Amino acid sequence: MPESTHLSVPLSPSLSSVDPVLQPRLIVTDLDGSLLDHHSYDFSPATPWLAQLKQMRVPVIPVTSKTRAELLPLREALGLTGTPFIAENGAVIGLPPGWCHARLDRPGSGRDGVVIKYPGVDVGFIRARLKVWRERLNIRFTRMDELSVGEVMELTGLDEIRAQDARQREGSEPIIWQDSEVALATFRDSLEGDGLQLTQGGRFWHVMGRSADKGSAVEWLVKRFTALRGRPPLSLGLGDGPNDITMLEAVDQAVVIRGCHDLVVEPRNASLYRTDATGPTGWAEGVAYWWGRADRRLTTAEKSDADSCGADSCDADNCDAREVSA
Repeated sequence: MPESTHLSVPLSPSLSSVDPVLQPRLIVTDLDGSLLDHHSYDFSPATPWLAQLKQMRVPVIPVTSKTRAELLPLREALGLTGTPFIAENGAVIGLPPGWCHARLDRPGSGRDGVVIKYPGVDVGFIRARLKVWRERLNIRFTRMDELSVGEVMELTGLDEIRAQDARQREGSEPIIWQDSEVALATFRDSLEGDGLQLTQGGRFWHVMGRSADKGSAVEWLVKRFTALRGRPPLSLGLGDGPNDITMLEAVDQAVVIRGCHDLVVEPRNASLYRTDATGPTGWAEGVAYWWGRADRRLTTAEKSDADSCGADSCDADNCDAREVSA
């Protein structure tokens, strides 16, 4: 299907029955600026769809720059504790019990009870190499672990507990770049020699393993889903930022949610829809566009008014380490 834009579609689903003959489905979604509002972190416009998808046993999988510690209360607030998650832009994959393989996965530990997979490298290696390249190239940047909790709070607007959660990195390290574009290019090349990569946000650059990005993590989860269910799913991805591009290229159908920023988001996906609305209203618009009209599985009611960004919109990092109010 060719790329489509600005089609008026309904937003609020009504209940419908599951047809077991139809292909199973799966949603992967960015959080800040997508499922969550950039300013209020509210997700109520998406609540009817979340309830409908849960009833139909369609997994909704958060794919975010947030840490696992940040996601713990957020998954509870969103009602997504039974589905996997992808944290730190693909560096951490969490599997709840229903997604685990008896021979391949050790039992999960901790309050969240999930099994953790690390597609890339551990954060200790990343920090060691960052220290080496900063000295060798004589470049200027600040790692998140070098910031105090108070400085993280000031940069992100988080409270103390959530700022502490944002610093609990496992497979990636955010940095504040403080040097030139030329130095950045040299730094990127140097990291590639270590098997590391840079992913751009608004506030931070994220350093992680080369094989650890949102798209690679989504592809891994689709394969796990297929192995468990015996059939590949029809996958839908939703996001609003540059670090969502690999995710949107790894799915069958993609939605670019209109962002509160001017960053370019151009995924290569023939089945692409761009929303009129921002945030969770745009999220609902995107789900309804692909699954709410032509497909009789999901029927919808009249579209609500699209929301809009204010002039004082925040930086796009998908607001990096910010959290929703539970």
